Amino acid sequence: MASTTPFERFPAVVALGNLIERWHVSDFHVSRARNEPEAGYGEHLSREGENLALVIEYLHDNHPQVFSTIKAALQRRVPGITQVESRQTEEGRVLLKFQDGAFADPFLARHVSDGTIKMLAYPTLLHDPDPHPLLCVEEPENQLYPSLLEELAEEFRAYAQRGGQVLISTHSPDFLNAVQVEEVFWLQKQGGYTTIHRASDNAQVKAWMNDGDKMGRLWKQGSFEGVDPEG
Repeated sequence: MASTTPFERFPAVVALGNLIERWHVSDFHVSRARNEPEAGYGEHLSREGENLALVIEYLHDNHPQVFSTIKAALQRRVPGITQVESRQTEEGRVLLKFQDGAFADPFLARHVSDGTIKMLAYPTLLHDPDPHPLLCVEEPENQLYPSLLEELAEEFRAYAQRGGQVLISTHSPDFLNAVQVEEVFWLQKQGGYTTIHRASDNAQVKAWMNDGDKMGRLWKQGSFEGVDPEG
């Protein structure tokens, strides 16, 4: 007589559970990413980024091509950076170090700018060799120069094109200027309920975009129904 577990009888439920387990919500905190964690295994960037040093070490050792891509992205965005590496101490801690070409000794993560940390963390998240099926990121524009947001938006788009879905909340007109009308939704709260609006369903917004306007500029002008850009 064959016996099965309850989960074996419902393979669709198991598949859904496995999918949800791989969803990732990024609530990145620079202060947490400056952490010097104990030596260990870090394959994916954690929710708050406290294992950044471990993930850099893992990618350097196991995915050198991905690591080179991440380092190149950091070098494009942070002038002077020539190298980034993770090093284990005798006490069993992993230190994240940044080499500036103008200095002989590298800087520890706790001594570099917030933007430098984020410009390492986001490529690390978005070039994950095993991307999440759903990635949610809140306000990626924080601590970043507006000029960096267009390339960052392109990286999020490339991540989605690899097969995942990306949901981003933002209050940055500069970030909105880098996205396409088909990629934008906005929320309107009214009468105790929240309504989701698709920008591409708004004929006037589409017409303005087709005429060369920018999504961030339209938002600042109050062109999104039910949304106060000053609120």
